Amino acid sequence: MRTKIVSGLAAAVDGIADGSTVLIGGFGLAGQPLSLIDALLEQGASGLVVVSNNAGNADFGIARLLAAGRVRTVICSFPRQSDSYVFDELYRAGKVELEVVPQGTLAERIRAGGAGIGGFFTPTGYGTLLAEGKETREIDGRGYVFEKPIRGDVALIGAYRGDRLGNLVYRKTSRNFNPMMATAATLTIASVREIAEVGELDPEAVVTPGIHVDRVVAA
Repeated sequence: MRTKIVSGLAAAVDGIADGSTVLIGGFGLAGQPLSLIDALLEQGASGLVVVSNNAGNADFGIARLLAAGRVRTVICSFPRQSDSYVFDELYRAGKVELEVVPQGTLAERIRAGGAGIGGFFTPTGYGTLLAEGKETREIDGRGYVFEKPIRGDVALIGAYRGDRLGNLVYRKTSRNFNPMMATAATLTIASVREIAEVGELDPEAVVTPGIHVDRVVAA
């Protein structure tokens, strides 16, 4: 039986190209695949477009990629918080681009990318700067903005347990953006805390089926 388990972190991120759009799971640090981000830093890919909930924390994870000059654009909901000083400095210096997307809209854009949906109308952002340059429409007397799906070349996600077929189980709030990102990328790489035998995971508990996952690494 073919296994999706790879030998280590270097093998997990092998082949990620310069200029890739990388979806990175996590809500802040909860569920963020820090080990995969560090491996990507070591791998050397640059000019990346990073899609995540925020723009990095302190000087680790996404912030490390930013500090190393590997990120061209950040697409996120929360670019500024108390410990986002790496992104803040780079953005003010004009060294990184930013697209701000309301959190619910970000989640739905990623979900739409995974579902093969061509876009959707949402009232969020209508009449604000976030709607500039986008199609708008009035539906039943309410204004809506058209949003396009987000798809990634790569998704880096974190899960609690996974088996060699790529089935994944999450733990509590660390689930967040990870399942939808798994569906919306050409290459999905999951770091897990534990490797389970095939058949050991309760099917009712599996959130991400292995069909959406290409590589699994224990980290």
